Amino acid sequence: MDVPLAHLDRPFDYLVPAELADQARPGTRVRVRFAGQLVDGWLLDRAELSAHDGRLSYLERLVSPEPVLTPEIARLARAVADRYAGNLADVLRLAVPPRHARVEREAAPPPAAGTHAGAEAAAPQGSAGPASVEGAAGSESPVSAAGPPESAAGPASVEGAAGSESPVSPSGPASVEGTAGAESVAGGTGSVDAGWRSYPAGPGFLRALADGRPPRAVWSALPGEDWPSRFAEAAAATVRSGRGVVAVVADARDLERLDAALTGLLGTGRHVALSAALGPARRYRAFLAASRGRVPVVIGTRAAMFAPVVDLGLVAIWDDGDDLHAEPRAPYPHAREVLLTRAQLGDAAVLVGGYARTAESRLLVETGWAKEIVADRSTLRARTPRITPTGDDPQLARDPAAASARLPSLAWDAARAALKSDAPVLVQVPRRGYLPAVACAECRAPARCPHCSGPLALRSASGTPTCRWCARVAAGYACPQCAGRRLRAAVVGARRTAEELGRAFPGVPVRTSGREEVLRSVPGEAGLVIATPGAEPVAEGGYGAVLLLDSWALLTRADLRAGEEALRRWLAAAALARPGPAGGRVVVVADGSLAPVQALLRWDPGWFAGRELAERRELGFPPAARMASLTGVAAAVAELLDEARLPPAAEVLGPVPAPDGQERMLVRVPRSRAAALAAALHEAAALRTARKAGQPVRIQVDPQDIF
Repeated sequence: MDVPLAHLDRPFDYLVPAELADQARPGTRVRVRFAGQLVDGWLLDRAELSAHDGRLSYLERLVSPEPVLTPEIARLARAVADRYAGNLADVLRLAVPPRHARVEREAAPPPAAGTHAGAEAAAPQGSAGPASVEGAAGSESPVSAAGPPESAAGPASVEGAAGSESPVSPSGPASVEGTAGAESVAGGTGSVDAGWRSYPAGPGFLRALADGRPPRAVWSALPGEDWPSRFAEAAAATVRSGRGVVAVVADARDLERLDAALTGLLGTGRHVALSAALGPARRYRAFLAASRGRVPVVIGTRAAMFAPVVDLGLVAIWDDGDDLHAEPRAPYPHAREVLLTRAQLGDAAVLVGGYARTAESRLLVETGWAKEIVADRSTLRARTPRITPTGDDPQLARDPAAASARLPSLAWDAARAALKSDAPVLVQVPRRGYLPAVACAECRAPARCPHCSGPLALRSASGTPTCRWCARVAAGYACPQCAGRRLRAAVVGARRTAEELGRAFPGVPVRTSGREEVLRSVPGEAGLVIATPGAEPVAEGGYGAVLLLDSWALLTRADLRAGEEALRRWLAAAALARPGPAGGRVVVVADGSLAPVQALLRWDPGWFAGRELAERRELGFPPAARMASLTGVAAAVAELLDEARLPPAAEVLGPVPAPDGQERMLVRVPRSRAAALAAALHEAAALRTARKAGQPVRIQVDPQDIF
C-alpha cells in the first residue's frame, strides 16, 4: 500500500472479487481499504491460499489493468529499500511514474523490429483467490540469505569478513580483454567498435556484449572522447544480442547528446528518453513503451534507473560522481548503486564511464568485481592537451605574482595565443553571479547580513549588498568590527569574470553559461566562454585554451569529496580542449604539488581514486565502510538510537549541528555489517512510527555529504 510507514513495510493479503479475477494481475494498481480508509496499492502476487488466519477483505477497485510493476522492478525495489533502510512504498514512488489514463488508453504502436516479443504478462487463469498487496513479491524477501548485494561498493569481503559472498555471478564476469583475430561486434560490422579501439580492452568489451555475456567495466574516457557514441555502440551491441539496455546520465544536456547518438546508430523508434523533467503524459508514454517491450533501450536522468526494460542486458552510467545522480527523496538512493544492484540481481553487464573516477568505482576494480577500460599511455599523450599549473616553482620564478593573482600571466598568454589563432577559450569559474561574497575593504572581515547573519553579495557593479539567505538589502551596511563602509570582493563570480575579460580583450565575443542559461555548443572561432562547472558548452573542433580559475574554492570545501569533486570538474572542462599536438592548452590556477592537480597534469584519475580509497579505508569512511546519517531534533535522534539494535561493531559519531536547529549523528560499521545496520535502523524507525512518534528522523545511508 502507498503508506510510507516503516511498521507497515510488508505485504498484506486481500481477496480478489470474481469479476476482477481476469484483470487483477501482478503489477497492477489497486485500491484497498486499510484501517478504515481507501488507499492505493500494488498487486504483487496471486495465490490460491493465504497464510493469514483471520478474515480477509476484498480489493475495492482495480485502478488499471496495465501491469506497470514488473517482477524484476518489484524485486529491485525491495533490495533498494533494504539497502537504504527505507520503505518499499517510497522506492515504488520513485520507480513507477503516476498513471496517466489517456496515455494508457492510446493505441500502442507495433513493436519495433528486433524488440522483445511477449513482454506483456498474461492474465492469471482460474478462480478468484487471495492477492498480496504491496511490499515484496509475495512475503519472501528477494534477497538471498547472504544479504542485499553490495553493488557499487564492492563485495562484503573487501574488509575480509569471513563467510561473506562475492557479488560476482556464478559464471563470473565476462572478460573484457581483446583476443587476436576475434570477429567484430555484431557479426563483422567492422566500424561499430572503431571508437573503442583506442582502448585495448574496448573491442573485447563489445564482443562480450554482442555474445550476450555480462562484462563489468569501469571506463576512463580519453580527453575529447565522443562518449555518447561509445555508449550508443555498447547499447547497439547489447541489442543485437537480444537484450535490453538502461543508460543513466546526469542532466538534460548529456541526455540530449546521448539521444542523438542512439538515434543515429539505432534509428528512430528503438529507444526512449525518460526524465522527471518531461510532462506527466510524455513521461508515462515513454515508461509504457519500455514496460510493454516496445523499445529495447531506455536512457534518461536518474528517473530512468528503475526503467522496466525487458530482458535487461546492460546498465550504464556516465559520470557517476555527479551529485545529480543522488536522489533527494527518501530513501535517497544513488543511481549508480541502483544500477549495480540491478546488474547483480539480473546478471546484466555494467558500464561505469567518465573522465574522472570515483572511489566507489575504484573499489569495483580493486576487488575484481569489474575490469577497467583505459587507453595506453601513447594514445593518452596524443589526445591530452598540454596542462600547466601556475603555482609550481618554475612558473613562480618567472612570475612571482602568480601565487596570489587570480589570472596569472601564464593564463593570459594562453588565452591570448588561442584567440590569435582564431580558437575559442573556455574559462571555468566555480561560483555563479557577480560577487557572491564580499568583505570589508578595511579589515577584510566577511560581510554578513545584520538580520540573519547570512553572506552578503553584489549582483552588479552598481548594485547594493543583498543577503543570499533572507534576500534583505543592506544598503547602509557598516562593518561591525571596524565600522568601515567600503566593500571588496571576497569571491568573484562568473558574470564579474566575464566583465573583466571583456575589458581585457576588446572586440572578442564573450558568452556566459550557467544556471540562468546553459549553452549547448559554441562556434569554433575566437571567443571567450565563461562557464560554471557542469555548464561548459562543447566547442566545434575543441577549445584552444581552457583556464581553470579559483581552484581554492573547490579544494578548500569542508567535504570528504572535495578533492575528488575538484578533479572531476577540472577533467570535464579540460576534456573539451584540443589535443596538445593541435595546440590545445589547459592552465589550472593552483599549486602543482597538490594531489588533484598532479592527477590532472598526468590525466590519471585512476591513480587519484586509488589514493582517495586508501585514505578513506584508513579513516573508515565510505566506500571502505558503511555509514548512516541520522538527522532530526536531538530528542528524536536519541530515541531512535536507543531503540536500534545496532551491530556490535557499530560506532556512533557526533552529534554535529544541522540546519533548522536539528542535529546529526553518524553510525559507522564495517562493510560486512552493512545489511545488519540498515535492518536495525529500519526496525527502530518502525517502532517509532508504530507508536506515532511526533518528530521524524531522516535516515540516509552513505549520504553524498557526510560533513
